[in-house]
Amino acid sequence: MFNRRHFEAELAKEAERVARFGAPGAVLVIDLDNFKDINDTFGHKAGDDVLKGVAVLLRQRLRQTDLLTRIGGDEFAVLLPQTEAAQARAVADELVKALGRQRAVLADQSIRVTASIGVTVLDGMTEVEVLAYADLAMYEAKECGRNRVALYQPSQRGKPRGSSRLAEAERIRRALENDRLVLHCQPILDLGTNLICQYELLLRLPDEETGELLSPGAFLYGAERFGLIQAIDGWVVQKAVALIAEHAVAGRRLVLSVNLSGKSIGDRRLASLIEASISDAGIDPRQLVFELTETAAIANIDEAMAFAGQLHDRGCRFALDDFGAGFGSFYYLKNFPFDYLKIDGEFIRGLAQSPVDQLVVQAIVSTAKGMNKLTIAEFVADEPTLGLLRKLGVDCAQGFQIGRPEPLDEVLRSAVLSGALV
Repeated sequence: MFNRRHFEAELAKEAERVARFGAPGAVLVIDLDNFKDINDTFGHKAGDDVLKGVAVLLRQRLRQTDLLTRIGGDEFAVLLPQTEAAQARAVADELVKALGRQRAVLADQSIRVTASIGVTVLDGMTEVEVLAYADLAMYEAKECGRNRVALYQPSQRGKPRGSSRLAEAERIRRALENDRLVLHCQPILDLGTNLICQYELLLRLPDEETGELLSPGAFLYGAERFGLIQAIDGWVVQKAVALIAEHAVAGRRLVLSVNLSGKSIGDRRLASLIEASISDAGIDPRQLVFELTETAAIANIDEAMAFAGQLHDRGCRFALDDFGAGFGSFYYLKNFPFDYLKIDGEFIRGLAQSPVDQLVVQAIVSTAKGMNKLTIAEFVADEPTLGLLRKLGVDCAQGFQIGRPEPLDEVLRSAVLSGALV
């Protein structure tokens, strides 16, 4: 199927045609409901088969003149030329019903496949705005219970419920332009040496009115939906490289861990930016660790594997976050060049009281050692858990018992003064 880049190019042409001749057009954004559960339960091969079946059904229900594309992992977009809002809504309603009637047979189980669809029309908006509002309408359909359609028209009174997310995107864009994003960090302890071995960078966005620092959960969704996440990830990487280089000049070895969005993994421009930054700064690439969460929605696995392989060959290291959270953990472990497995906090919080969690952690450690990888336990909150992790053979620990997230400059200044960073 055509990809997002092709869709955006065709959408730009359609927007120009509408602006010139006035005949309307419409956009549908289609997102499968609970698709991650299919991947986690039945595996990625089964998920791919479901996507193929959905694509066939959508194609059969659309006109030859309509453009159907896959713009994300389980997300499709449709461009309906010369289509009024009411007609577009009717098409979307029919697609929802048709998908709801379709069942996928996976491991002898009959699984119902449903979707949420956002609809908007090209009526005086740019192609970026059209796609953004269709996407926000889709999200509203999700919030209203899934398996349904939501329509946004720029002429309707009031603002859509998702308009606050549009405002968030604008705040993020201004913060990037004015270099106002803030970095915090959290230390990671080497359980063998009892020394801090690296720091995970954590992003914060200052509220423009109150100055309050917003955590990623409050703004990253908007950043991903509006195509800003790659710019954010690039900003963080460049800051990390500059810090590593700065401390290297002073004779100190600083290892920083950077979280990458699933939408950034596979972005060739970002890979080139990272390589250029490393070369320009002359740092040791092993001091840069990239974290990828198991739950990240990766649109193109092949491109993501090439991205990770390219930077791993360059010397950078990778950590698989939330390891053990689902089936995807083992898929990524098999196909990506990871150096660290970060054990999902769900197995760490109650570790001291749960024999089951202890068995799971022990199994993860055994797997990691067999593959010559290191383990990091997240959400370590007390000394008994820390002692048990040492006993189980976990390599590193991260959590409030080790150190809370604090402003990056303050943490590094303190580490230098105390001699902890050498």
